[in-house]
Amino acid sequence: MVESVSRILRKVLREEAFYFFSSIGNYIGERAVSMEEFSEKIKEVNNKSLEFHLYRGDFEKWVDEVLGDAKLAKRISELRNQKLVGGYLQDKLYLTVLKRYKELKSDLPQSV
Repeated sequence: MVESVSRILRKVLREEAFYFFSSIGNYIGERAVSMEEFSEKIKEVNNKSLEFHLYRGDFEKWVDEVLGDAKLAKRISELRNQKLVGGYLQDKLYLTVLKRYKELKSDLPQSV
């Protein structure tokens, strides 16, 4: 269990990072290489980028296939089904990712 949690929370290679775009071909200069960084970037990038990626399924695909967290991917897909937009989407997505991050961190043994 600790091994799988550590794998989900690890930093990934630059090639595996999540790159934020506002539309196809329009990179906004932000990327995330871990779940922790992903949650931080959600609060920083513009809502159009979040809407673009959410409704294409990009977030859940990256979370599932790169980070290996099917549980968070499912939660993100449930957000997509709610048809959220703007600041409300940003807040809900941020809280969803942050909550999962904290759940996983609490599963790790505390270092001495």
